[in-house]
Amino acid sequence: MGKLSDILSGGGNFFDGWSDIPPADEFGPVPSGIYVARIRRAKLEKCKKKGTPSYSIEFEVVEGAHVGRHIWHPIWLTPDARRQARRDLDKLGITDPATQLEQPLREGIICEFDVTLRTADNGAAYNEVRRFTVIRIDEPPAEPFAPNAETEGNGP
Repeated sequence: MGKLSDILSGGGNFFDGWSDIPPADEFGPVPSGIYVARIRRAKLEKCKKKGTPSYSIEFEVVEGAHVGRHIWHPIWLTPDARRQARRDLDKLGITDPATQLEQPLREGIICEFDVTLRTADNGAAYNEVRRFTVIRIDEPPAEPFAPNAETEGNGP
């Protein structure tokens, strides 16, 4: 294990005034409502509890009071959920899931989604995405060193 002084070097004294710093609130679920978010990532996974397969989408809120908050939405990949999976995957442009689900999802997908607040059997509150709609695709910024028509083929 490294030394604290090694990893904090050059950054001033991180702990100056430590006792005067109020701790951050814990993040709980966001209130029910309509949010605008970008899709940060999507991945195949299995539910930890029952092993149910899903394509899990991670949304990051980009507008409003809860900017930066993350909310997850599983698209269940089971026989009983095929129609719902088809609906949601179509929205993402996934028309051939047998091959596309193993590929990275297109960047810049911005969605409007409806979130509700739910309570689990153990009393824990959590968010559930009721529905989402893709409202636009934000093109990623151009790579500053990517070749273009003017520079391509003009090597030394």
